[in-house]
Amino acid sequence: MTQHDRLLIIDFGSQVTQLIARRLRELNVYIFSGGPASVFAEGAPMPPKGVFDLGVPILGICYGQQVMMHCLGGRVERGHGTAEFGRAYVTPTEERLEILEGWFADGREQVWMSHGDHVSAIAPGFKVYGTSPNAPFAITADPARRFFAVQFHPEVHHTPKGAKLYENFVRLAGFKGDWTMGAYREEAIRKIREQVGDQKVICGLSGGVDSSVAAVLIHEAIGDQLTCVFVDHGLLRLGEAEQVVTMFRDHYNMPLIHADESDLFLGALEGISDPEVKRKTIGRLFIEVFEKHAKSVGGATFLAQGTLYPDVIESVSFSGGPSVTIKSHHNVGGLPEKMGMKLVEPLRELFKDEVRALGRELGLPEAFIGRHPFPGPGLAIRCPGEITREKLDILRRADAVYIDQIRKHGLYDEIWQAFAAILPMRTVGVMGDGRTYDYALALRAVTSVDGMTADYYPFTHDFLGETATRIINEVQGVNRVFYDCTSKPPGTIELE
Repeated sequence: MTQHDRLLIIDFGSQVTQLIARRLRELNVYIFSGGPASVFAEGAPMPPKGVFDLGVPILGICYGQQVMMHCLGGRVERGHGTAEFGRAYVTPTEERLEILEGWFADGREQVWMSHGDHVSAIAPGFKVYGTSPNAPFAITADPARRFFAVQFHPEVHHTPKGAKLYENFVRLAGFKGDWTMGAYREEAIRKIREQVGDQKVICGLSGGVDSSVAAVLIHEAIGDQLTCVFVDHGLLRLGEAEQVVTMFRDHYNMPLIHADESDLFLGALEGISDPEVKRKTIGRLFIEVFEKHAKSVGGATFLAQGTLYPDVIESVSFSGGPSVTIKSHHNVGGLPEKMGMKLVEPLRELFKDEVRALGRELGLPEAFIGRHPFPGPGLAIRCPGEITREKLDILRRADAVYIDQIRKHGLYDEIWQAFAAILPMRTVGVMGDGRTYDYALALRAVTSVDGMTADYYPFTHDFLGETATRIINEVQGVNRVFYDCTSKPPGTIELE
């Protein structure tokens, strides 16, 4: 491949470290990432000694800003009322700063905050260039040394002009951008061929964009060595199995096994309410099913998955770093320690929007590319508490009504992901002249680009009222509907 300029990220354990890389890809500058630690805590991650003497531009982000202040003579504290999580607004000071070109045209900028500690005194040589209500040093810089630091996260979608800030930083550092999805495709195919050789591969196909793109990419690399396995674990949405099998067989000429294993999965999940145990149980059973079908196709030694970077960073540290495990994804932290196949995961370092771009590069139909994400554990994590067939049936029918409403109102393509969840409680209601004691339902819809951060979709009250009425009227077993307006962070997109 073409030799690109290189970007070095010093990883302090942030959940969005790879999102920073995804914004800048292959640029030769230092960027200090965020992270869950406190700079004054014992064992807190610190940059290599002498990094501030290299003479290169440095951009500190969130914890990275705090590290810069801590190391260069400022002060960081934790105090009541100074934490910020979610949307905030930064206003400029009178000073002009090159990295902020294009910012503050309307007097303030929306940013995305996620910090508990705060800078209480800036280091010598630094000035303040922007403030927010809970971050008086939201933007600081020492232009003479080309040191820049921000308390917010410019890499996330919900800092609308964050990309412009990175663009300015890259420009003043003198680097070019030449990373393309076409180059990624070529490199991924080469790596798949090197890894697999002449061995057979089975691919866990869910019908979502991730596994579909992975399957097409791997098929392009190794052809008939690949067999796809679609597992119906009894936790799919209404009509999902038929839709996926028909859709995939109509578009691609590759072997596909439809494995109905609903009794196996639902039997193993009976009585389980802990979300981590659910995920690990599902991950273990998936592997058992895949290993069974690996033998049936003549001894496949590799298992291919559509694992994405958000799955990885929430389950485990990408490179053994200090990031915190948020939840085990069934295809990452939920996998058993020992299994009889090696993994092929060509999308492991990509984000959802990049996977969609790769899908277009590979010629996948827009119907595949534009589908809302659906988690591997399926409705298991949209059914907090114990899973029962009755609750799953209620949930399927309610979710179908909800998605039908979204499509009827022309909102499907505006929303990243939408779903219903059945809550682990019953509530008292009244229908006609009778008392009901039925389940409560939560509706969730979010906007996002890559799944690392998300904001709730602002439905109108008319839409929510109409949808709640339809669900309660059409789905027996539900008498109350809530709408979840939590962003990520502090919540996750799925309930479990």
